[in-house]
Amino acid sequence: MDGSDEDDDGLQLSAHTLAALQEFYTEQQQRESLKSGPDYDKFAVGAVEEDWQLSQFWYSDETALSLAKEAIEASGKNGRIACVSAPSVYQKLKGLVADDVTVYLLEYDRRFSVYGDEFVFYDYNNPLDLPERLLQHSFDLVLVDPPYLSEECLRKTAETIQFLSKGKILLCTGAVMEDLVTQILGLKMCKFIPKHNRSLANEFKCFANYDIGLDAAS
Repeated sequence: MDGSDEDDDGLQLSAHTLAALQEFYTEQQQRESLKSGPDYDKFAVGAVEEDWQLSQFWYSDETALSLAKEAIEASGKNGRIACVSAPSVYQKLKGLVADDVTVYLLEYDRRFSVYGDEFVFYDYNNPLDLPERLLQHSFDLVLVDPPYLSEECLRKTAETIQFLSKGKILLCTGAVMEDLVTQILGLKMCKFIPKHNRSLANEFKCFANYDIGLDAAS
C-alpha cells in the first residue's frame, strides 16, 4: 500500500542533513582511496591544507625532518614516540622509523584518521580522555606542539604530557611561553629554532628536559 503524501514528507531529509551525509560519504571515500592507494604510507601532510581556525601551521620540511630524526634518536631501540598536535613531524617519522619503533599521532583534526590505529583523536580541553592503549608513562619521548599560545592550553596539554611520558619531553611553542614552559613542565630552551612553511608573527622556540642533538642550524 502506498503511503500518503504526508507520510512521504515526513520521511524526506532536510537539505542540511543531506549535505552533511554527502560530506561524510565523500570523506569516507577519500579515506578508503588513500588506504588502498600506493601512496598511503607516504600520505603527505602537505596534501592537507592548514586550517588556521584550528591554529594549524605546518613545519618546514627541514624542521619536521630534524625533529623526526631527533625523536628516533631520543626514543632509542624499541622506542615509543607520541606526537601531540604535531602531524608534520609524525608524517616524517612514518618514512623513517624501523619496525621496532612505535609512533602515535594525537591530533584534533580527524582528517588524519587515515593513519588508522596510530591516529588518536585528541582535544586538549579533555587532556586525559585517551584510549586504553595509550598506557600511563609508556612513551620514551613525547613530542608536542600545543595548538595555542595560552596558559590554559599549555597547562591542559601538560597533563597529557605528564600522563604519557616516562622521561623525555620535546616541546615547540612560541618564545613568549618560555617562563610558563619552565614553570609548568621544567623544560629548558634549546638552541634549535623551529621554522614553518609560512611566516608567523610569533618567534618559535624548542624546549626539552634532556640534551637534544640538534643545534640552531639543523
